[in-house]
Amino acid sequence: MTTAREQILGAVKQSLKKNNPSGDRPDELAQRLSDPKANLIPERSRLPHPAQVDLMESMLIELSATVKRVGSLDEVPGEVIDYLKTRNLPQEVRLAPSKELLALGWDDQSLLKVSTGPAREPDQVSVTGAFAAVAETGTLMLHSGPEGPTTLNFLPENHIVVLRSSQVVGAYEEGWARLRKAFGNGTMPRTLNMISGPSRTGDIEQKIELGAHGPRRLHVIIVEDGNAESGDSAG
Repeated sequence: MTTAREQILGAVKQSLKKNNPSGDRPDELAQRLSDPKANLIPERSRLPHPAQVDLMESMLIELSATVKRVGSLDEVPGEVIDYLKTRNLPQEVRLAPSKELLALGWDDQSLLKVSTGPAREPDQVSVTGAFAAVAETGTLMLHSGPEGPTTLNFLPENHIVVLRSSQVVGAYEEGWARLRKAFGNGTMPRTLNMISGPSRTGDIEQKIELGAHGPRRLHVIIVEDGNAESGDSAG
């Protein structure tokens, strides 16, 4: 016996002509997945790479994030300590289990307690990497995986992101192109978070409130490491 739900879905499929596997639409879809075409790229993002990094920094600040530039990854632990001290936070962070982040000199910071893994309820500060960053809008791209638990992006009130300058691209299309290159056309990570500044909402009396659905503070450490590249992230 055919249910009402099956009848409705059948009618939708028929109207879209998707009931015939040999039709044109599956071929068209396969072609678009195997050879994706870029959409229009805004002029504001068509800049030399150093200018794109500058734009990324200014957009982050405009979005209520804080930014610190450092000359190498070795400076990251010290900058994390400075961030915690400036905001009177406990000397404790939850670190993404990324090989690049784990290789930094955390043991040299004797007062800092570092643990790794997905976020837990008591964690106040997380430190993660990023896959890429879009200068056009100041947006960070972070994907899920063994080295980047998604909970670290949302549960702690303070989120510190380590971003190599080579990971900055001008526009979204370039970010998607990097993702396809890393994972292969037609495949995606289980989760991809696009983060533009701290979490915020205007639902409460039409006033912007930070930390409504995620971190109250976002701090981005930009590590100067040369020109743009297509490699993966620290997280």
